[in-house]
Amino acid sequence: MRVRPFALDLRAPLGTANGEIDRREGFVVAVDPTADDGDGDGVPAPGVGEATPLPGWTESLSACESALQTVRSRIDEETGATGAAGATEATAALDALGTLDPTEVPAARHGLALALGDAVARDAERPLATWLAAEHDLPPPADSVPVNATIGDSPPAATASEAERAAAAGFDCVKVKVGVRDLDEDVDRLRAVRRAVGPAVAIRADANGAWDRRTAESAVDRLATLDLAYLEQPLPAADLAGAAALRERAGDEVPIALDESLGEHGLESVLAADAADAVVLKPMALGGPDRALAAAVRAREAGVDPVVTTTIDAVVARTAAVHVAAAIPDIAPCGLATGSLLAGDLVADPCPVDAGSIAVPTADGLAGEAFDSLPR
Repeated sequence: MRVRPFALDLRAPLGTANGEIDRREGFVVAVDPTADDGDGDGVPAPGVGEATPLPGWTESLSACESALQTVRSRIDEETGATGAAGATEATAALDALGTLDPTEVPAARHGLALALGDAVARDAERPLATWLAAEHDLPPPADSVPVNATIGDSPPAATASEAERAAAAGFDCVKVKVGVRDLDEDVDRLRAVRRAVGPAVAIRADANGAWDRRTAESAVDRLATLDLAYLEQPLPAADLAGAAALRERAGDEVPIALDESLGEHGLESVLAADAADAVVLKPMALGGPDRALAAAVRAREAGVDPVVTTTIDAVVARTAAVHVAAAIPDIAPCGLATGSLLAGDLVADPCPVDAGSIAVPTADGLAGEAFDSLPR
């Protein structure tokens, strides 16, 4: 196991109610059992993962690095003690994965879980989405995933212009960040977007937990005529009872989606509270592609729609999120069109956005050899 740090700037700061995001720092995680050459002899082929923490959703960068280095040392000690390689290394890595608590260090667990998943899927000569779907007894994955455009905070006219450009590029769903400005201006922004894109484009609004109960209640009343696809995380993550009450007040006119509340309370508590019409699943924040898909299956069982998004990740984690979304039958548009927010990336993107959708890689594992050029 190897861990390599990276840092990527955004093209422009992304304004959210939690503050601006202008830089993403994380780690490429590689597992490479040297005794195997990917010939299907039972030992995983090389795999790559990504751990890109985002405080507020995951652990800190330092906590993520510390967890990964601890796991790396453990694997080195276990394999070094036996002098073995191959299967022993893979077993040690799987054992080490179990020591990473997804509620404490989800990004670190994501990095290792993805690297192992990529390795196993490559060794099985299957795309990651196919392997994930089979693990959960789901039908064969989709060939492509619909995605939404993400629009940060800006004045009404600029917000509307950005939404109009997204619609012209083929997006039939846009997500607008709200909560930075006062409610009057956010309502004006969303009304301007609806005028700009017309009725055929779905609009989501994401407050990132910025509002108190009174403001959120006013928001659902005033936004009821805009036919929002949903209002995401209107209240602070801790206020699950408030989210449930707001959902009851909003009825069918303004569906409520929860994101940060999943990290605060867990999916089962959100479902038990009947607090959401949709849940926003971030594999990085949930601790890995495996856990994200399990959460999506559980949400569907409870009659709640899953949506897969990123935490403005680099290309390795974004590609993994595409595979997760593809494995979910009839998935709604997902927040995976975030690569364009970065000024640069680790390697060329094997999952470019085309007219509001992303084709799922058909090569083995994450994307075949697409990430083999990454320094490890």
